[in-house]
Amino acid sequence: MTSPESADAARAFEVTFDGRPVEALPGRTIAAVLWAAGITSWRTTRDGGRPRGVFCGIGVCFDCLVTVNGRPGRRACLVPARPGDVIRTQEGTGHED
Repeated sequence: MTSPESADAARAFEVTFDGRPVEALPGRTIAAVLWAAGITSWRTTRDGGRPRGVFCGIGVCFDCLVTVNGRPGRRACLVPARPGDVIRTQEGTGHED
């Protein structure tokens, strides 16, 4: 009999974060994938460049913004990870200001 953990591991896929390969499991948000990889900060503030990651975890606070597949301002706590996603740390607004 196959355990749920081994079944999930068999379906694992890869995303990249700042050029580094990261394993992801189906159904997890980008925030969950990054946390599972030990990454707790993936955005810096516009003023001061202070690191941010997940704060509220429900899409209200906007602290967890990342750039996904070239699109800035994506809330990592709400966006499901998809095979091949290219995720980057977001600096400021994520646009070339």
